[in-house]
Amino acid sequence: MSILIRNVVVVDADGIGAAASDVLIDGERIARIAPARSGALESGAGRVIDGRGRLLMPGFIDAHAHADGALFDPEVQLALLRQGVTTVIGGQDGVGYPPGDGTYATEYFAAINGPHPSYRGGGVAAMLAAYDDATALNAGMLVPAGTVRFEVMGRSTDAASPAELDRMRTLVADGLGDGALGLSTGLDYVPGLFAGTDELAALAEPVAEAGAVYVSHMRGGYEANSAAGIAELAAIARASGARVHVSHFHAEPHLVTGLLAELDRDGVDATFDAYPYSRGCSILAMPILPASLTVREATEVIAELLDPAVREALREEWFPTIAGSASLGPGWPSMLTLAHVAAPEYDWAHGLTIEQGAAEASARSGASIDAIDFALDLLVAARLEVNVVMAVQVERSDAGLAEILSHPAAIAGSDGIFIGRWPHPRARGSFSRSLAMLVREQTVLGWADAAALVSARASARFGLGDRGAVREGYVADLVLVDPDIVGSTASYDEPLGLGVGIDDVLVAGVPVLAGGELTGATPGRGIRRAAAATAPATAGSAGLGSGPLVSHRTADIRGPVRDEWSRGIEQEEEEV
Repeated sequence: MSILIRNVVVVDADGIGAAASDVLIDGERIARIAPARSGALESGAGRVIDGRGRLLMPGFIDAHAHADGALFDPEVQLALLRQGVTTVIGGQDGVGYPPGDGTYATEYFAAINGPHPSYRGGGVAAMLAAYDDATALNAGMLVPAGTVRFEVMGRSTDAASPAELDRMRTLVADGLGDGALGLSTGLDYVPGLFAGTDELAALAEPVAEAGAVYVSHMRGGYEANSAAGIAELAAIARASGARVHVSHFHAEPHLVTGLLAELDRDGVDATFDAYPYSRGCSILAMPILPASLTVREATEVIAELLDPAVREALREEWFPTIAGSASLGPGWPSMLTLAHVAAPEYDWAHGLTIEQGAAEASARSGASIDAIDFALDLLVAARLEVNVVMAVQVERSDAGLAEILSHPAAIAGSDGIFIGRWPHPRARGSFSRSLAMLVREQTVLGWADAAALVSARASARFGLGDRGAVREGYVADLVLVDPDIVGSTASYDEPLGLGVGIDDVLVAGVPVLAGGELTGATPGRGIRRAAAATAPATAGSAGLGSGPLVSHRTADIRGPVRDEWSRGIEQEEEEV
């Protein structure tokens, strides 16, 4: 099927159109781009989409998503497409379904990824194949190092033996051979937390050999402790030769930019992903229980939490350490908001902080229940399936977030979790909010640089091939954006709101969102790593490629763009 998008302003990392264009799509690729109303593309189009007043941008790529199993849900597809996302990258934070049969990830990340509807084994190849023609979006995968460790060493907290390390390296190489985009680690999660730097560097060696990327949820909780995580990342990069990528780099802006500058001075090839919110989200057990406990099977953990002696030991010996943590601190009960509790008797607690929930539980029961007991009661009742939105000790302003996201090494990643009645708004709002905040409100990026942030850099970094640009011959993953209204309606108080200003999206040349609604088409693919990256460059995009896409480009524009190009369309209309 051929589609003609008329009177649209083309934008990608190479620049913004000086005038409107017509774009012809034939099959799954962009066939021709010509000046609007030139007549060059009028014949042969089976369908016409009016792009008047909108920008045509390459499909957005979510570099850090937890939609691995949720992507088959139409509501999740709608939430992503209304932000312009056409590709997600899963297998994050060192925990994912393959390799193995998915049992470990399904249990441990029940409140983050949830169960997969069909994967029961077969590795990365089977995981990617499950997406082909089964969803409206594309999905790429990382090999999750924590799951690799679990497959070889189970729940052991010991250092890997040489034989175990060889087996783990083989699993990593097999996953990369199946098309994985890189290797992910989650060094605040189990069992990845028990892997030492030498073990991680050894696992990164096949990543370097494949030309893929080592992606890390760093050790130590980020924020004021980010320097320690960056130092370990640099050591792994030097020892393995791998390119590296920091997951959800959340810290004060001066820390982020300063640590990235240190990596650059050390010759480390590094990028990072981030989202336009200060707060994080994770499983409740991770920040409030010791790893020596959470590494055990859920039934064993629950039995321990029911033991009064264990509770008292945690209260006396463990919870005081949380008060000294870089990410939470003594106010932790007021900083953790309940997003998902898989226990019907606690439905009332969604949207409350641990502190508020403890007060409400006390009122309901007539007994005095403090924050510690309330949190542990929740974990027992939900069989550990609880996730929380986590505030930080130093909230970032929009200007501070914009400073981070406008860094030339930044890549957009939502870290979106779609499980929960009161989820973090980043799942449904990250990309729309980024465009509104960075281009229209803070004016720190132009539209072309925004295209690099949300699409081109991810395509280049992760080897997604002919995606990330509006270029003849490229895959037609395309988004029509109204630059004056694009934005997010999701917030911490109303987290389920959908993006606005993006009503039409194509994946592989097929309309998957039309008029703001799903079309029901499922042209999505499991994205296998390409041999070479071909995404275009932009000023400050770290040399990710080059080459003209459309000849009639102008300088990038920050803030409202309509006045810059509408006069050309109006003049053409008068001439018709």
